[in-house]
Amino acid sequence: MKNFKSGKRLLLAALLALSIGLFGCSGSNGSNGAPGATGATDRTVHLALIEAGLAGRTLAPRASQRRLAKDTGRTVVTVRRAIKRLIAKKLIEGKPGLLDESQLTPTGKTLGEEARAAKETPGQDVIRSVANAKKATGGLVILKGNLAPEGCVVKISGHEPQQHRGPARVFNSEEEAMKAVTSKSIEAGEVMVIRYEGPSGGPGMREMLGVTAALVGEGLGESVALLTDGRFSGATRGLMVGHVAPEAARRGPIAALKDGDIVVFDVNARRLDVELSDADIAKRLENWREPEPRYKSGVFAKYAALVSSAAEGAVTVAKS
Repeated sequence: MKNFKSGKRLLLAALLALSIGLFGCSGSNGSNGAPGATGATDRTVHLALIEAGLAGRTLAPRASQRRLAKDTGRTVVTVRRAIKRLIAKKLIEGKPGLLDESQLTPTGKTLGEEARAAKETPGQDVIRSVANAKKATGGLVILKGNLAPEGCVVKISGHEPQQHRGPARVFNSEEEAMKAVTSKSIEAGEVMVIRYEGPSGGPGMREMLGVTAALVGEGLGESVALLTDGRFSGATRGLMVGHVAPEAARRGPIAALKDGDIVVFDVNARRLDVELSDADIAKRLENWREPEPRYKSGVFAKYAALVSSAAEGAVTVAKS
C-alpha cells in the first residue's frame, strides 16, 4: 500500500507538470490546442482524486490516466517512466520543496533518486525547465465565484475570449442542449448551461464534446459561452467551463439558474458569477427539489449516491 501511494505521487508530479505548462506540446485525447495546452479537462479530477487517495479516501472507478499524449505535428509524447523521471527532475530543480524527494516509488527507490537518474537528450524541447516553461500557466484555469463556490475548470489555448457576459439558456441534460443547437434556437452572445451532468447527476460526468462541436458547426463557437457540471473533451473550442462544483444534483448554485439570468465569465480575474445576490440564489434553492434519479438501482445508482464533488476528485465515500 505504501508503494502504491508513493507511485501515485510520481504520477501526480507528471500531472502537475502538465498543469503548469512544462510540456512543449499539447495535452491528451487528441486536442489541437496551442503548445502547452492541455486536452480534456479530466486531469483536474485526476489530481483531486490522487490527492484524495493520498489522504486515505476510497477511490472511485478509475478514469484512464494512460492517454497523457498529444501529436502536435512534430512530437508525440507519452508519459512513461523515463519521462516521469525527467518531469520530477525539472520540478525539483525549478521549485525546491514542491516535491518530497524522500517518498518511495514502486521501484523501491525514492522520488529523488529516480529524478537524479533522469537522462535528458541534449537539445530536446518537449519537457522544459520551470524557468523556461512554454507558458506562464498551463492550459487549464480554475475559476470560482457565486456560481462555482468549489471551483470550475476552463480550458485555455490562447485563442478564446477571456471575458463573456450574456443571458443564460438552461438545459437539464446534454440531449436537451444538443436539440437546441441543432434546431438553431441558440443565438450569439448567449450562455448555454448544461446541468445535472456532474459526478452524481450524470452520473459520471459525460464529455460535452457533441454540443461544443455542434456550436462550432453552427458558427457559434466564438460567440456562445458554455458552462456545465460535466466535462469537456480536448477537442473543445471557445469559452467552455466545466466541472462546476457543487453540481446541480447536489444543490449547487448552478441548480438555481433560470433562462435570462446574466452570467459573467472573467478568466483574468478567475471568476464565474451570475448577476444575482447570495440572498436571491439561496431563496431559489429553498424551492429546489432533487430530480428523479436517472438510475434507481444497480451500479450507477450506487455510484451516484456515494460519489463526492468533482472538486474532491469524484471519489466514492461511504455514508455514515
